[in-house]
Amino acid sequence: MNSELIVANNPKSSIAEAIKNIRTNLQFSSVDEKVKTILITSSISGEGKSFIASNLAVAFAQAGTKVLIVDCDMRRGRQHTIFHVENIVGLSNLLIDDVEKKYKKYIQKTRYENIYVLPMGVIPPNPSELLSSEKNKQLCKILKDNFDLVIYDGVPIGGLADSVIMADLVDKIVIVSAYKHTPMEVLQNTKKGLEKFEDKIAGIILNKFPAQKDHYYVSYYQ
Repeated sequence: MNSELIVANNPKSSIAEAIKNIRTNLQFSSVDEKVKTILITSSISGEGKSFIASNLAVAFAQAGTKVLIVDCDMRRGRQHTIFHVENIVGLSNLLIDDVEKKYKKYIQKTRYENIYVLPMGVIPPNPSELLSSEKNKQLCKILKDNFDLVIYDGVPIGGLADSVIMADLVDKIVIVSAYKHTPMEVLQNTKKGLEKFEDKIAGIILNKFPAQKDHYYVSYYQ
């Protein structure tokens, strides 16, 4: 049992309820079209974006949604660790393979109903180039057509182009920030880095916020 998957392991906790509220807010974040692809990113490392991404996947899956979580952090990704799946091959390997014909063999079913994982794969020398490739654009379309929801666990915005590249390929963007960890000016720089996608930003999640009754995670939506 993974202690990070609180929505699965302790579904009545205040933390799980907060994650479920985020799920509801995301469902209502688009009036005209159903949200099918979400990028979870942050400003710097250590803010908890992978925790949020994985627990959101569980929350959506519990509501009957067929969810794929794609680990786009090909440098330090850890969704394979959270969901206890192999990372012998993954996204990096798929993007140099035949995307259309071979994508299914890279996707792993988890022990949790309705949740599938495409892990990061082998650490490549050129993650940004792989993500900006036509193959990745093709892959994003294929995955969107074959799953109810695709959650992309991206890299932090600060200093890397990866999540800015992915922002152009998704329906909505969620920024994770951590209480007493993320400097305000850094968060502002993150929003500035995504300003061309401002209409896609669903909101900012304030993570690791201490409050009474074990309510540690609070979300703020625009």
